[in-house]
Amino acid sequence: MQVPILKQGSYLIASIQSSLTDSDLCQLRDALVGQVGRFRARGVIIDVTPLDVMDSFAVRTLRDLAHMTRLRGSETVIVGIQPEVAFAMVQLGLTLRGISTALDLEEGLAFLDSRTDEAHGRD
Repeated sequence: MQVPILKQGSYLIASIQSSLTDSDLCQLRDALVGQVGRFRARGVIIDVTPLDVMDSFAVRTLRDLAHMTRLRGSETVIVGIQPEVAFAMVQLGLTLRGISTALDLEEGLAFLDSRTDEAHGRD
């Protein structure tokens, strides 16, 4: 299943609609990393709201994706982690250490706005 990636100003928004296979996650990673350069995106939001489970491969792939986009000059924020998913991740020792997260898309956009303002010296 292909994940839609929308361009919103200088940001890319990937909205995951349902559970993804490992192959789907790899395709998403590759597509986002490529589009960061193509669109000169300053930020990426990955919306995982519909997911009620995230396995170790999904967490690792999202973490890697965020590190890859950062190396390309774009900040990534993961939004919409459900309470049950957060609980399970902590219980299983799965972390997104060093990766920004936000409650929802609105907070994710606000976070990226504040980060890009800081980067450009605006208050």
